[in-house]
Amino acid sequence: MRLHTQEWGTGGRVAVLVHGIMSDHRTWYELVPVLTGRGYRVLAVDLRGHGASPRGRYEPRLFAEDLVETLPPAPEVALGHSLGALALALAVPELAPARAVYSEPAWQLAGADGSLDPALFTLFKRSSRALAALSRPPRNGNGDPNGDRNGDPNKNGRGDEDGGSDTGRLDARAVAEQEALERWDENTALALSSHRHVDHTPEKAVVPSLVQASDPSMLVSAGMRAELTRRGFEVRTVPGAPHAIHRDRFGAFVESLSGWL
Repeated sequence: MRLHTQEWGTGGRVAVLVHGIMSDHRTWYELVPVLTGRGYRVLAVDLRGHGASPRGRYEPRLFAEDLVETLPPAPEVALGHSLGALALALAVPELAPARAVYSEPAWQLAGADGSLDPALFTLFKRSSRALAALSRPPRNGNGDPNGDRNGDPNKNGRGDEDGGSDTGRLDARAVAEQEALERWDENTALALSSHRHVDHTPEKAVVPSLVQASDPSMLVSAGMRAELTRRGFEVRTVPGAPHAIHRDRFGAFVESLSGWL
């Protein structure tokens, strides 16, 4: 299946971005200027069942096949979050990026303790309270909802001196997330539920690979981090970060990617 793809930049190097479940390519809106500023041409897909991409059958193998069919081979860097990291890992042998980054990978769909059921994500489409929580940015220790949000981690999360542009970006993000959720085909979660007890963890790092995990993580346990290191992955943690590190702790997210972009 050919996926809807958004492209930015004209650099000589290619970076590909793969979002997680319930989202679409717009989840990377803060990362894109960081990458284009470093000379990348950036390609971000909408996975099948998400955004403007077609609908169809849903299983991990098909998500991966779509990436291989849609994306150019041998990008400089490929980054996937959650479900996107699962699809990316399955696609890497054929996609052959120079480097792969897996942020909070959903290689064990049942979660670190085996109790997670992807079907539960359908509740986000049915609960206005859950939707509001999903779209609400977290506050930092000073009660500032804009803390650690800007693409330049050296600016303490503020887009300009009076912080006004941050408010606009957060509002735009909330609208984009609600639109992505409304367009998301919840059958993806229902279908993935039947795969939740399959361990998709790669046997080895096929290409130089970074696993980025929050700590604590609902998907990547301490034991799994140790095992991934043994299998040849570099593992970095972002203490106190939620599952969507790039969304809610952007400065720490970029800092954790040092040397990989």
